[in-house]
Amino acid sequence: MRLSRPIAVFLAAAAAIAMAGCVGAPTSGDASGKLTVVTTTTVFADMVSNVGGDLVSVTSIVPKNADVHTFEPRPADVRTVASAKLLVMNGLGLDDWLQKTITDASAAGTPLLQLGVDLPGVILLPGETSATENPHLWMDVKYAELYVDRIAQALGSADPAHAAAYETQAAAYKQQLEALDSWVRTQIATIPEANRKLVTFHDAFPYYAREYGITIVGVAVEAPGQDPSAGYTAQLITAIKNAGVKAIFSEAQFPAKLVDELASETGCKVVSNLYDDALGDPPVTSYEEVIRWDTTQLVQALS
Repeated sequence: MRLSRPIAVFLAAAAAIAMAGCVGAPTSGDASGKLTVVTTTTVFADMVSNVGGDLVSVTSIVPKNADVHTFEPRPADVRTVASAKLLVMNGLGLDDWLQKTITDASAAGTPLLQLGVDLPGVILLPGETSATENPHLWMDVKYAELYVDRIAQALGSADPAHAAAYETQAAAYKQQLEALDSWVRTQIATIPEANRKLVTFHDAFPYYAREYGITIVGVAVEAPGQDPSAGYTAQLITAIKNAGVKAIFSEAQFPAKLVDELASETGCKVVSNLYDDALGDPPVTSYEEVIRWDTTQLVQALS
């Protein structure tokens, strides 16, 4: 876990609830009686809403259709963090800017849930460098179910009076995710095995690919906000041609210029409306719809 010095000291001092991925003491809700939860992304906000139901009030700092990697909190976001009774982030480098926001908001005593850090049973994949891990665990629906378990534990710790309700709602949500996982497997099975290869804009899909039998030949950029070198792009073009990749995929929040250039050099089709780090406009307004939407786009492009 890579933390700034002030946050590292704080977390070490509050490790009593670390087994749930959450630090801090139980707190009360807002004026309406609901537990006020602030998440870094709309994806996590949707997960919290499914587990918390009417017992929680959830706000995402990063809006829909936005990039969590390069997001810079505004003064209004600092105030939002200061009002939270529970903070939810992914960790693993995805949204570490929240840690500075916590300091700026003087919210060091607020419980902090890091969904992806030290998650039991998870085999992490490499990130942008050899010293980092890929943070996009939730794109594997099985790992998303582990996120749900952590969310239920954190909500119950912050609001013990409703802990049983959170567990019940989490169990129901996990049943929906089990059905979603089965649906994805059925859909991917319709793609000819030789066609289950793709290139993505950034490295957001390795856990999805590993779980559902897709090969990622390469990524257009090694990290959002960083332009690739000419040499890197040339190597990627060669890899695309050698592998017989049929489609290059990009997310809706990123510019399509680079993938369009790759497509013109390789003859691949471009699909530029995937989602992963953020929700979007209808129908992609929930985590489940993110997975359904992306799977449908892959099947249509690769079949």
